[in-house]
Amino acid sequence: MDWYVASPSIPRDVGYATVAGSAAGRLRLGLVADTHIPEARAQLWPQVFDAFAGCDAILHGGDIHELWLLDQLERVAPVFAARGNGDEGFGGRPRSRADARVHDTWIVQLDLPGLPGLRVGIIHDLTIPEVPPHLTVDNVSRRRFGAEPGTPQALDVVVYGDTHVQRIDVIGPTLCVNPGSPTYPHNLETQLGTIGFLDLDGTSAQVSICQLTESGYETVEVTALPSGSQAR
Repeated sequence: MDWYVASPSIPRDVGYATVAGSAAGRLRLGLVADTHIPEARAQLWPQVFDAFAGCDAILHGGDIHELWLLDQLERVAPVFAARGNGDEGFGGRPRSRADARVHDTWIVQLDLPGLPGLRVGIIHDLTIPEVPPHLTVDNVSRRRFGAEPGTPQALDVVVYGDTHVQRIDVIGPTLCVNPGSPTYPHNLETQLGTIGFLDLDGTSAQVSICQLTESGYETVEVTALPSGSQAR
């Protein structure tokens, strides 16, 4: 796995990473956002760590709050996290210190035979449904990621957070997924919420949303990536 910070000449804070699949030709990414630890509760639910066991990486859509949570998640799998407004110090919270695992946005390229070059963006805030002409996925790709739609640099998947509401949308050739919040689902008081997964097997890719339960989790929604993304 290789990762580095974008060149200072680019007027945005983008991290870049490559994640390779397993020898079995499979790749699984755990998706989480809006953990709000320790604001929501002292520790993240153990079900989240159990669910992500065996993942090749964990993508966090921001509003982490305490960076030691990333240390804990990193014991399970490498972590790449977007910086949320709560991590910036909004709402009276302390601003998080600089950390190599946290950037305004990330572009994670997935290396798996049969699905080469699949590109996943991570960002905290994304307006879904879109509000044209400015608040669109294409404009966010250009302005926040430096990824021009319709080119080999285009994003196939965007993982985001902020709303605490889980949803999956296919917008043009891009699949956008908000895994919701595992601790503050739908901005309600602390309770078992949602996480997600991105699964690739060399011939297909799909995103799923899962509801945490007392004993683990249950899959509640599954969407395949658009065929155009998988063909790249």
